Formats: sequence, structure tokens, C-alpha cells
Amino acid sequence: MPSPVTVSITRTVNAGHHDEMVAWIRAGSALAARFEGFLGSGWVRPSTESEEWHMLYRFADDSSLAAWEASPQREWWLGAAQGLVGESSIERRTGIEGWFDPPATYDVEDLRPPAPAPPRWKQATVIFLVFYPLSVLANWVAGHLVADWPLPLRVLAVVLVMTPVMTYLALPWVTKRMEWWLRR
Repeated sequence: MPSPVTVSITRTVNAGHHDEMVAWIRAGSALAARFEGFLGSGWVRPSTESEEWHMLYRFADDSSLAAWEASPQREWWLGAAQGLVGESSIERRTGIEGWFDPPATYDVEDLRPPAPAPPRWKQATVIFLVFYPLSVLANWVAGHLVADWPLPLRVLAVVLVMTPVMTYLALPWVTKRMEWWLRR
């Protein structure tokens, strides 16, 4: 037996376009209601000042949802909001959990562009702040513990210890504390 599919979309609306947004949503719901398998739609906002709108629509099964999503009516409707509305995420859930319960299947598509990486010089600075003191410490310890080893083996030992310490402990710890500076 086919499961109902709920689509949840987070949309952002340009400030000052509340009335147009409500009219656009109603038009979309009226169009979708003409399609076989349409089970309903709705929307909420976190607050009256919020530019973020959370919308749901629900179809009886994947094929009826696919018919709506591939329709020229939906394409026209989406085109009517160009410049007014942007999507930041889309989630698809199957079964009754689409409205209430934890999902049986869960598919999230995040449409927000990823945050840009910090400039390379800032990344290099943070790496240096971690790498230099650890290198001094590791070489000092190696000089006391394995001073009689040949240089290539001493370097190998230091690198084998420092790499996981840097990767899993030191860099994540320092990066988290320097986030304010890296992303500024």
C-alpha cells in the first residue's frame, strides 16, 4: 500500500511582502487541490516579523506528488514568486509521521549556500598557532625519549603522534574558539 508523502519547505520572503506571500500560498494550494491525491497544505511563521515561512503539502503517494511537482501549473505558480520568495530547505517524509511522528524515511535537501571558507591567511594563522607549540613540545619530548634514534625515525615518530593530535584534538579545539575571528 502506498504511503502518503509530506513535503516541508522553508522559504524566505523579502521583507514587506506578507500580503503577496499569503496570496501566493493560497493560489498554490488551490492549484494543488485540483490534482489527484492532494491531501492538504499549510504554513506557519515563527513570528509576525519573521521572513522565514514553513510550508507543508501532502499527497497520497509518490506518483501523485510527482504529477504535481512536474506539472505546468506548479511551474507557473513557482515562477509567479520569482524575486519574492527563496527556498532554503526541502524535506520529504513518508507516512503519517510527515505531520506528527518521527519519520520512517527522511530526505532533507538544504538549498542554502554553504558559508564561505575563511581566508587562507587566517586558516594558516590558526594552524600555525596550534602547530608551532605542539612541534616544540613533541620535538622536546622526542629529544629526551628517543634522542639516540636516527633523525628520519625521530621525525616519523613525531609526525605519527602529532598528526592525529592536530587533526582530532588541537585544531578542532582551537578552530572552535577562533570561529569569531575566522568568520568575521
